[in-house]
Amino acid sequence: MEARIYDPRGVVHAEHRDISPRVASAAGLRLGILDNTKWNGWRVLQRTAQLLAEQTPFASVTRYKKESFSVNAEDELIARIAAENDVALIGIGD
Repeated sequence: MEARIYDPRGVVHAEHRDISPRVASAAGLRLGILDNTKWNGWRVLQRTAQLLAEQTPFASVTRYKKESFSVNAEDELIARIAAENDVALIGIGD
């Protein structure tokens, strides 16, 4: 009898990208927050942004919203966030 084992990890093919340079301080930077539309995702992001703002005064905080949590953000939205902000906050909350 032959046994077959399924490996649930799959295979990921990704292009290597260097890590973005880190800033010494976020003070005065523009923060973009991407809401993934999960039920409690916005709560997690909003509270995290509040805690960060207590330590770092941001020049602005802008919220962006994906159409659905089940699909990737559109390239245009990602480009807009990158163009309009210096740092971005994303995450998943459920």
